Amino acid sequence: MQIVDAQIHVWGSGLPSNMAHRQVTAFTTEEAVGLMDAGGVDAAIIHPPGWDPNSTAMAFAAVRDYPGRFAIMGAFPLDQPASRELVTTWRNQPGMLGLRYGFLHEPLRTWLADGTLDWLWATAERADVPISMLATDSLTAIGGIAARHPGLRLTIDHLGGRGGNTTLKDAASMTHMPELLALAKYPNVAVKATGAPGYASGTYPFPTMHPFLRQIYDAFGPQRMFWGTDISKMQCSWKQCITMFTEELPWLSEPDKALIMGQAICTWWGWERPA
Repeated sequence: MQIVDAQIHVWGSGLPSNMAHRQVTAFTTEEAVGLMDAGGVDAAIIHPPGWDPNSTAMAFAAVRDYPGRFAIMGAFPLDQPASRELVTTWRNQPGMLGLRYGFLHEPLRTWLADGTLDWLWATAERADVPISMLATDSLTAIGGIAARHPGLRLTIDHLGGRGGNTTLKDAASMTHMPELLALAKYPNVAVKATGAPGYASGTYPFPTMHPFLRQIYDAFGPQRMFWGTDISKMQCSWKQCITMFTEELPWLSEPDKALIMGQAICTWWGWERPA
């Protein structure tokens, strides 16, 4: 069973703007590889963070220097007209799988809702470029986008929640679940179950999160539910993030685990890497 982390960040300068991340000026690819090897992680998908302007270059270097271990979900400025021309050839870049944006803050939250970004959904659909979204407040609007663009693969980040952008824990952090589960009716919407331990107030195996993981599994199925960590936010080891799913959720079958822990995300985002 291949273990593929659906989201990590690596950076070489600057402090993370999200205080939930380790407040260090670097979390390098080499450091990540060492921790991945120790934890049993075969590969990871890098989401270059905005606080380091060189993070995308670092991600491309990781793809080059560690073949088969890294891929990228990147971004370009959405307020620059020239950016629109990038979508068609976006996936031609080495290791680039798609686009990822946060829609929790203005102006992106409004742009998602008012049609400003309709060009992005249409162009990405035509070019077969998947999009990953941190968008707790916009889940209902995303349903409309999914319905209008059935060929556009959309992925909701961090169980549909705010990740480390909140201090809420346990059930208080999951009040958005009805809106998230309603998206399961759209076959082009999937969920990253990334960073689940970060929503829990307790310790390993973080049992308060298990019912919410089960709800997502029941609604989306293992083909549209992707394990991952956002490891620089986690209060536990990479190994524990893995075994939380592989050993502590008895309702997951072995075929389910193979999908959720790596196979499904590679298929969804079109990453052809050796198992």
